[in-house]
Amino acid sequence: MILVRSALFNTLFVLWSVALMVLWLPALPGPRIWTPRGQTFWAKGVMAMLKTIAGIEIEIRGRERLPEGAFVVASKHQSAWDTIIWHIIVDDPAIVMKKELLLIPMYGWYSKKAQMIPVDRKAGAKALRTMMRAAEAATAMGRPLIIFPEGTRSAPGERKPYQPGTMAFYRHLKLPVVPVALNSGLFWSKRTPIKRPGKIILEFLEPIEPGMAKQQFNEELENRIETATANLVAESSVG
Repeated sequence: MILVRSALFNTLFVLWSVALMVLWLPALPGPRIWTPRGQTFWAKGVMAMLKTIAGIEIEIRGRERLPEGAFVVASKHQSAWDTIIWHIIVDDPAIVMKKELLLIPMYGWYSKKAQMIPVDRKAGAKALRTMMRAAEAATAMGRPLIIFPEGTRSAPGERKPYQPGTMAFYRHLKLPVVPVALNSGLFWSKRTPIKRPGKIILEFLEPIEPGMAKQQFNEELENRIETATANLVAESSVG
């Protein structure tokens, strides 16, 4: 049954995504905000299918910890789900993403229009400077920044090195950084198309306020995210 439900969800996910991208094309020449509104509509459709077809529910914890105004979210990254949910739980997010994704037809067009933050990981210091300029523009509009400190997905229980982007945001922008833990990889894995029923939990942790030294911040960020993620994975049951 899980195989059938997973196959149905995966098929409808692709069809829904393509259909929305085609139907929303007339909005591209319009105001920028039309694009993130379309992304929110698309994401809500994905989450509805995830619940009704794949049997995966969602719980968001710690919303009350989000600061007022602009802030940085530093999120654990286990699944494609992690890149979709931000279109729902925060308003008009500026998501740090791989530059290569902009080359995907239609998807890349919408990402550019929404003013996401592409990063060329081969460009080194130049990439950080470009990312900072885009981040400054986003925060000036009051948009929350979303970054995945590891820079790539990791399986539950796996730890990968934290990249310098989050620290660069923290020092340059002088904004609170909100660590985020989650368990999405248990149910929507990067290694298999199977979607396992259960509950994906995303938890906002206590913000790290500006002012910490570099090493202290890096250690605090990683310890908070990894400890809370391990706790969420331990408490979760997989169907």
